[in-house]
Amino acid sequence: MPNGLKVSAVMKNSIAAEMEIEPGDEILQVDQHNIQDILDLQYWTAEEEFTLIIQKKNHEIWELEIVKEPEELLGIEVSSVGRDGLMKCRNNCVFCFVRQMPPGMRSTLYDLDDDYRLSVNQGSYITLSNLKEKDFQRIINMHLSPLYISVHAWNPVVREKLMRNRQAGKLAEQIKRLAEAGLVLHTQIVLVPDYNDREILQETVENLAAFFPQVQSIGIVPVGLTKYRDGLPELRTVTPEEAKEVLDIGIEWQQKYRKRTGLNLVYFSDEFYMLAGRDLPSYPEYDDFPQLENGIGMARKFQEEIRMCLCDLPRQIPERKIHLVTGSSAAAYFRSRIAELPAIQGVHITVHEIGNRFFGPAVTVAGLLTAQDIAPQLGDLQGEYFLLSRVMLRAGEEVFLDGYDVRWLAEQVNGIPVVVENDGQSFIEGLFGITIGGSENE
Repeated sequence: MPNGLKVSAVMKNSIAAEMEIEPGDEILQVDQHNIQDILDLQYWTAEEEFTLIIQKKNHEIWELEIVKEPEELLGIEVSSVGRDGLMKCRNNCVFCFVRQMPPGMRSTLYDLDDDYRLSVNQGSYITLSNLKEKDFQRIINMHLSPLYISVHAWNPVVREKLMRNRQAGKLAEQIKRLAEAGLVLHTQIVLVPDYNDREILQETVENLAAFFPQVQSIGIVPVGLTKYRDGLPELRTVTPEEAKEVLDIGIEWQQKYRKRTGLNLVYFSDEFYMLAGRDLPSYPEYDDFPQLENGIGMARKFQEEIRMCLCDLPRQIPERKIHLVTGSSAAAYFRSRIAELPAIQGVHITVHEIGNRFFGPAVTVAGLLTAQDIAPQLGDLQGEYFLLSRVMLRAGEEVFLDGYDVRWLAEQVNGIPVVVENDGQSFIEGLFGITIGGSENE
């Protein structure tokens, strides 16, 4: 019997927990189907009744009869996407962020993956240029949807130039094939000035929009560049003037496509609005926020979540000084949000705009700030609170990208850390040391 997928975690009170499945066990088969990856596991365990074959850590083979409700999950996480590991990216994109990482960081940060299984499960963007025919067949046969696709340019010559892969020029036929199979597609364009802007951008948007309703969203984000670009093509970031131009034509696209489709269809990352000094679109204009994880609509959603919390704020709390840590692109946004808050006696909030010296000044988002940059710019807090968004930290850990943790940072700045999730309620609770609808939590 072949090796399967190793269990990394088991949810409390789940079916897996009841059946005494443990981390370290291997899922081998479901109803005599060998389990090669997470898609096999999800597909074959979707039934209400099935037989699960696992190998325990002590090498015992268990046969488990599972009976569950139609939407009930087995309740496990696995340690890898498949027995063959991640599908590697063979592109050599001129703007690839992984190739702009500094040396000496943890090995997983240098992983170049382009795995359609992660696209289906986690919303990761794939290029399609690394798929083999058997992969396309599997995607279509299993009706894997929605898929998240990095387009960048419709023009095959431009796309090949951007991605430095001859297979990249086949995008049009690939999109057509997936759309004709009835799959839902969410697409993104990383805008690289002088490569895929202006007429090339217009062509790309128009061709993608022609595939509505299969293409449900077109996200546009500005290229991100670090200072670690030795040996890489010379690129530049989007200027404020260019951001304004893009948003101006974008409004025309959105108005046209809303009349045609009922959706804006084209959405711009929050960075474009902040770079251009423009107000964010209204909440309804983001429709169902189809590309939230791509940084598109996050600031507007966050703002709405804050607004909904305001009626639960107390009029007075014990004396509290808190320092809000953020990147340079969002500093003005947070100052505006704080200015809109009702006055609460005892609260003193300071926004700290942290420049990114680790990756370079062109990197302005909070999610790429490091402890080494925050510490000297925050200074001595003399025992006061400082607020960090969890987007700065590795998933499931309190460690920054540079390897230093929150405890180290707290010692350096002589402060008390408050780590919050990236939503409005968590932000308000962290600022004021309260539980919404409850009492103080500090």
